[in-house]
Amino acid sequence: MTATTRHIETTASTPTLFVAFELGEASWKLAFTTGMGQRSRERTIAARDRVGVEREIQRAKLRFGLSPEAPVKSCYEAGREGFWLHRWLVSEGIESYVVDASSIEVNRRLRRAKTDRMDATRLLLLLVRFFGGERRVWSVVHVPSVEEEDRRHLHRELLTMKRDRTRLANRIQGLLANQGLRVDWRKPLQGQLDALRSWDGVALPQGLRARLDQERERLELLHRQIEALEAKRREQIRAGRDAAVEKVQQLLTLQGVGSNSAWLYVMEFFAWRRFRNRREVGALAGLTPTPYQSGESQREQGIAKSGNRHVRAMAIEIAWGWLRFQPESALARWYQERFGHGSSRLRRIGIVALARKLLIALWRFLETGVVPEDAQLKPILRVR
Repeated sequence: MTATTRHIETTASTPTLFVAFELGEASWKLAFTTGMGQRSRERTIAARDRVGVEREIQRAKLRFGLSPEAPVKSCYEAGREGFWLHRWLVSEGIESYVVDASSIEVNRRLRRAKTDRMDATRLLLLLVRFFGGERRVWSVVHVPSVEEEDRRHLHRELLTMKRDRTRLANRIQGLLANQGLRVDWRKPLQGQLDALRSWDGVALPQGLRARLDQERERLELLHRQIEALEAKRREQIRAGRDAAVEKVQQLLTLQGVGSNSAWLYVMEFFAWRRFRNRREVGALAGLTPTPYQSGESQREQGIAKSGNRHVRAMAIEIAWGWLRFQPESALARWYQERFGHGSSRLRRIGIVALARKLLIALWRFLETGVVPEDAQLKPILRVR
């Protein structure tokens, strides 16, 4: 079931209670009002105290002279609390909005006062303005369903484990480089460590060897866990019949697209968002230009980087792979004609443009089934 905001039919004359949450680890700040010009009511409750939230809402209705059945509109900034609060508020009949914190307007002074109380009241003012017709005061986060959110854990856990594996491998190589030695961490380490000798033919010092063994055991554990997760993902791709896995299977029919990229693209991007146009695709990935123009001064500041960082990083990686595995495609030819003969910096700039075009092409491929121009399909679907 998709967690969506429950819209309550109201009119301009309908008395409404507005509440903004400032969420902290130990306590929450709640700010209440009924409209512009009304002094806000601030209260502090223990963090994650749902009974306290209900109690303060009822007290605020009494304080402002509203009926117990008066509609309530709420908001809070997206953060570590995730979406559980939104889902609970919606289940209680409260209209809730999760706000992108980076989209909230702030004072541009060098130093500005900031407290949790001030943040709550400012957020409350923006909530009232939002329902007064100023829809651009912030950006509302699209809330995934519980199932859509749960699908992200597998590949995000894989990404975390692979980063940890790289960190451990670098630590082992660093410890050995201090002795003028090196091993291949991709191969079994036990025999390699046993065979190592320092410059004078002496075995490794006892303390160093003990530390290397500890790091080796952690690295081997990560190897096994990564293999188990990848096997689980392969099985889901082979046997899955839901709409999300079918999109993964569809992307895998293209040469140059592997299991890692197809799974991440779908579970982080295409499986839970409905895009209306290519601009939305580029914006959610953060692959949009940010021009700066003031008077006679004009310059390009680079891509926005305001979207999903996992998808953006994968889009750049897939763009490089597309040049290798789809050299005859229209997108690859466009890149070679435009950037292929330039400097290394120009080619890196061009790959970002290619990544955006390719991401849009893959979205159209999933939506309409139209293969990117001159792209090649795999003769047999094989999950590597």
